[in-house]
Amino acid sequence: MHKLIASALLALAGAAHAQLSAPLPAGSGAGVHSPDSPFAPLPVRSDVVPWSLLTDVKTRTEKNRILPAFGARQAALDQKTQRVQGFMMPLEPGERQKHFLLSAVPTSCSFCVPAGPEGLVEVRSTVPVKYTLEPVVVEGRLSVLVNDPYGLYYRVADAQPAP
Repeated sequence: MHKLIASALLALAGAAHAQLSAPLPAGSGAGVHSPDSPFAPLPVRSDVVPWSLLTDVKTRTEKNRILPAFGARQAALDQKTQRVQGFMMPLEPGERQKHFLLSAVPTSCSFCVPAGPEGLVEVRSTVPVKYTLEPVVVEGRLSVLVNDPYGLYYRVADAQPAP
């Protein structure tokens, strides 16, 4: 499963890196909710890390890899207890998940990743979380991943569902 995630994220990172020179139109890009989506956007909450902060990451090329170049604001989140809100992407079969991805936008295709690595957070939960199409909030230790072998930028460990 990790190889599948890694392949998808690396392909997305490559495509994102290729498009860095072209400016995005207003209202598009990582973490932007399409007005055509049948799902409501994430509710605004002051008690969660905003996706606008997580997705504001530059990249750099090192050998044959595209790596994140985090700013001071993202680096300050590392290894601290944080709350993250998002739409759940299960990584394993079953109604309850202990390992999943969160995204700022809902998945619109069961074969597609809804964002690049800057718009996803891997979650490892201590208790199973019931799968839902509605937004979920988890709280745990957030890692800012400088050189993750799977191409991820963020991971929440020891997560618990939060209200």
